[in-house]
Amino acid sequence: MAYRFVHAADVHLDSPLRSLALRNPDLAELIGNATRRAFTNIVDLCLNEQVDALLLAGDLYDGDQTSMKTARFLAMQIRRLDEAGIRVFIIRGNHDALSRITKELTLPDTVKVFGGRAEAVSIERSRGDFAVAIHGISFANAHAAESLLPKYKAPLDGAVNIALMHTSLAGAAGHDPYAPCSIADLGTSGFDYWALGHVHRRAVVESPRAIVMPGMPQGRDINEAGPKSVTLVTVADDRSIQMEQRFTSVAQFERVAVNVDGIEDWRALVAAMTRAFEQARERTQSEHLVARLSITGTTPLAWQIRRDADLLKAEADDRASVIGKSWVEKLEIDCTAPGVVAGAPADPLAELHDLIAGEVLSSSAYAMELTVIAEELRAQLPVECRTIFGTSEEAFKAALGRLAREGAEDVLARLHAAADGGQS
Repeated sequence: MAYRFVHAADVHLDSPLRSLALRNPDLAELIGNATRRAFTNIVDLCLNEQVDALLLAGDLYDGDQTSMKTARFLAMQIRRLDEAGIRVFIIRGNHDALSRITKELTLPDTVKVFGGRAEAVSIERSRGDFAVAIHGISFANAHAAESLLPKYKAPLDGAVNIALMHTSLAGAAGHDPYAPCSIADLGTSGFDYWALGHVHRRAVVESPRAIVMPGMPQGRDINEAGPKSVTLVTVADDRSIQMEQRFTSVAQFERVAVNVDGIEDWRALVAAMTRAFEQARERTQSEHLVARLSITGTTPLAWQIRRDADLLKAEADDRASVIGKSWVEKLEIDCTAPGVVAGAPADPLAELHDLIAGEVLSSSAYAMELTVIAEELRAQLPVECRTIFGTSEEAFKAALGRLAREGAEDVLARLHAAADGGQS
């Protein structure tokens, strides 16, 4: 008889809001509850598919969680699985190592939380069914600088061996190195299925040994864009392994490009924005779309778009409400006015623009002053928000450069409005 399970990782229950752009209280509430709703979707999937087990490959929590509300929610969901006879296998990742909930929560006998030493659990099966063994090891501390692979018990002879591991593999952008190991080493380890966690982007290596990083079941900000999912796995009677991606995210972050090349009328601008939004909504796999609109192109409206960004955001919010289950997280404006015609009188604001772009923004003294200001600001932010400037020195510099360019364009837009007789 086949053995079926759902493989999930990096749920990050009750992860704090990571975007300062979520000022809309309704949107903030949606994203704040999304990880719980995604976990409920995972449990629903287990029940609907009548699987044998749920495998959670680390970072079920987001850190030092002490909320009893979280504990009660988790206990209720696990009880649903227990009542259906579905076993749960959990390893702790780097975030879970800080949490006290799993250590203190009383769990039913159908739940196995692996400790800091490798274990192998033999699954009781009906006579004639192939044997199954589940292997795992948890992070004992928040950091694991060395590979955990040598610590695993040897695969059981004659069994289908399934192993859980929380690892950054050979490294991934935006992720610190945790329990590093190579795909080649996993492939030659003798385990039939590697249920991995830690990297938030889905990746599947289909080989004689299946190696799966399911990604996270719910994105938390625009940097975790796209539909999120878990993996439904079937080990058939002939021991072949079939894997299906099943979407679980409640809210799907997406960058939506709005090209404004040649648009000269505000109404046409709003129409172009609406079309792009509607097309993105049609492509969305999740219940809700949370969009960051990127306004790009060359248009005579460039100055007005920057000056009246708040009005354009209000227009976008209105269109989102009409479309339904759609939200605008932020507008990114990177449009430009048409170039100066040769022989035309010099435009002082155009000259100022060229001066800022060509000399000020590229000045090392300016960059140094901007860095000092940004570092002071970052130090005053909550820990969970400090990654808005990037997770590396290169990303930090790139973010500051982008913010400087955007700020300069906004200032020039206001000067342009004042020169045209508008309000600055």
